[in-house]
Amino acid sequence: MLARALPSIFTVGNLFLGIMAIILAVRDRWDYAAIMVIIGMLLDGLDGRVARMLKTESEFGKELDSLSDVISFGVAPAIIVYVAAFENMGPEGWFLTAIFPICGALRLARFNVVPSEPGYFTGLPITAAGGILATMALYNTRIGMYGLIFGTLFLSYLMISQIKYPAFKRMKITKSVYWIAGLFVIVVGVAAIYFPQEMPKVMFIPLVLYALYGLKNSLNRKRSSEATEEPAEELK
Repeated sequence: MLARALPSIFTVGNLFLGIMAIILAVRDRWDYAAIMVIIGMLLDGLDGRVARMLKTESEFGKELDSLSDVISFGVAPAIIVYVAAFENMGPEGWFLTAIFPICGALRLARFNVVPSEPGYFTGLPITAAGGILATMALYNTRIGMYGLIFGTLFLSYLMISQIKYPAFKRMKITKSVYWIAGLFVIVVGVAAIYFPQEMPKVMFIPLVLYALYGLKNSLNRKRSSEATEEPAEELK
């Protein structure tokens, strides 16, 4: 019974952290709010893998995961950046805050009904996009208002785009790695307590590199397809 419920426990844990992130954000604790999002990312990476390992995958778990992701990686990061930078913008700030979770919900809906290319996601996963936006808010004094506006809109576009991103969730991993992943979640939690401002910033760089990698890979694919089409047209 516990084995069947374990993946959903991870998913509900992710949802709980997303709600905590929203509460912390409205209390002006962006650093701890971003930490909740980062730890939620780790739990989100475990629930599906645990379900596949235990052979307990279900439509219920799939829908629960998507609903949790909208809150934890759509609404929560949007609220974080709203409180950090957009709060005094008026209606424009409301629009910028709303567009990110809307695009995230559209991306998840597409993911649930439209098959992706094996080994790839279509569009930037909301998990990565939410992690980038939440940690980006911690750089608000360096990036500035326009930087955060651009980042919010660009990440929203990447989620609903046709850009292919590697699906690391589908990589085969041995069972021993799950124990290591569990210990890693604990280590991250301890680091969050002692280094609340620095820990989320460490995650910002690899997440941005992942987002840019998919964009670069998509451009390379487009150039490659155009290069193969040109000789064919010359033969006509």
